[in-house]
Order: sequence, then C-alpha cells, then structure tokens
Amino acid sequence: MDRFDAMLAFARVVEAGSFTKAADTLRLSRATVTQLVQQLEARLRVKLLHRTTRRVQVTADGAAYYERVVRLLADMDDAETSLSVASASPRGRLRVDVPSPLARLILVPALPGFHARYPEIQVDMGVSDRMVDLLGENVDCVVRGGELADTSLVARRVGDLPIGVYASPGYLALAGVPAHPRELEDTYHRIVGFLRSRTGKVLPTVMHRDAEQLEVHGRHAFAVDDGNAYLAAGVAGLGVLWLPHYMAEAHVARGELVPLFDGWHIDPMPLSIAYPPNRHVSTKLRVFIDWVVEVMARSSLTRINSA
Repeated sequence: MDRFDAMLAFARVVEAGSFTKAADTLRLSRATVTQLVQQLEARLRVKLLHRTTRRVQVTADGAAYYERVVRLLADMDDAETSLSVASASPRGRLRVDVPSPLARLILVPALPGFHARYPEIQVDMGVSDRMVDLLGENVDCVVRGGELADTSLVARRVGDLPIGVYASPGYLALAGVPAHPRELEDTYHRIVGFLRSRTGKVLPTVMHRDAEQLEVHGRHAFAVDDGNAYLAAGVAGLGVLWLPHYMAEAHVARGELVPLFDGWHIDPMPLSIAYPPNRHVSTKLRVFIDWVVEVMARSSLTRINSA
C-alpha cells in the first residue's frame, strides 16, 4: 500500500461523502479507492468511516485523523513547490467555479496569459451561478459576486462591480421610458428576474439618489438563474435589467441596451474568491487568486477594493 495514495483517497472520500465521487475526482476506480481506505484502516487498526448503502460518514477517530492528514498533504505539497524549479513553475490540477458572464467576458479571454506564465497548471473551470459544495465536489475555490451566503468559507475581496439599470430599445418602445425607478412597480413595466441559487427567489434592488432611497421589487414574466441567460433576456426585450457595467458595456455600444435612471445609484456588487477553511492554499491556488486580482485590476469596469 502506498501510504500517500491511501491518505489522499481517505481525504477525498471524507470531503466528497462518497467513494464514487472521490474516485471520480482522483480519476481512479471506485474499487481502488475502497481498497486503499480499507488498507489504511487495517494498518491503523482503527475504523475511519461508517459505510451504509446510501452514505459514508466519518467516525470520531476518522475526523481527528482527517485533520492531521489534510495538514500532512498540504505540507507535502509545500515541500514540492518550495523547490526552486517547482516554485518558479507551480503545477497540478486546479478546480475552480466562476459565474458564467465573468468567465465569458473577462477571465477566459485572459487565460492564455495565465497559461503562458504557469504552463504546468491545469485549470478545470466550472461555469455557473449555482451554490457549489466545495468539499463535496472537491473544488479548490469559487469566484462569486454579491455577499457570500456561506460564512464558513474563507473569502478574499478582489473588487467591486459597479451596477447599472438597462433595457432594450424594443422594450422601451412598447412600455415607455421610465423616468423614476418607482415606475417599475407599475403594471405596464416588467423586470427580468434573477433567481438566487440559495433561495430560488427574486430579490429587490435598493437604489439611491441624494438622500432618497428606494427598494424596487418590480414584476417579472420571466426569471432565470444564469447570468448569460439573464442578459440575453434583457436584450430580447423581456424586461428591465440590473447589470454589472462589464456585462452591459458592449451591448450599450451596439445600441442593444439603453441605460436608465441617470443620477440614481446602486451599491456596487462585491466580487470575492472563496475557499474552504480547511483547504490548504497551495502555491497553484495562490497564484491563481493573485492572477484574478490582477485581471480585475486591469478591467476598467471594476473598482478594486483596497482592503
């Protein structure tokens, strides 16, 4: 038995809650992962996992051992990457998840520069606006806009996304141009709803002008939980949108969207990178985080948070 492989297999089973999912992340067969964990338990003479037909649960001894294993695996990773060749060129697989518009418009176009700098890092990018189980899905980090719902995660604020209100010329020709945000509550106006992944609800937006503050709910005939589809719905004339400037800029330039409510403001959307508190920040993850900060700093449509 290779002790490193066995400890890695055990850690992935704990994180995924499943031998099958752990095997997928390790690119091994389920039988191989099961055998490695069984050999580890036999060597330690301790039961690390409770197994049932539906789930895998870590024992008290297994939980204590897992914490030690995670630190040991992290130390081994550091030992490798501290070598001069490795530290100059971090390597390995990095699993990240980012919102679809941010991936399409900003991060993916900039990735050739990242790979030129770090050719030995393999980036596996999930593109979604959903809640991601970082441990269960063995994801190293997520990039998210808005306040993070999971306060147990370690988060680094990388910037703020200015927000505006927009509608298509076709929509405005039919519904009229609203002069005040309160008009969006009228029966002849519609918004495009954005469904929050945690609640499945469309949340109101708070708008400011001088001392005036207004919470806008609006009515929607269509709601969606994906940023690219949300933008497409607005361009198609399905309603009024609240968009980060980076998503709206090209469509405004082409005349596909029109900015609304001059003088009104929406608090910018915080943009953060988050990862589990027990997940070691490896060199490859650290350079990826620094690269995202660098890319966002170069974007003229993002305000960088100095904290």
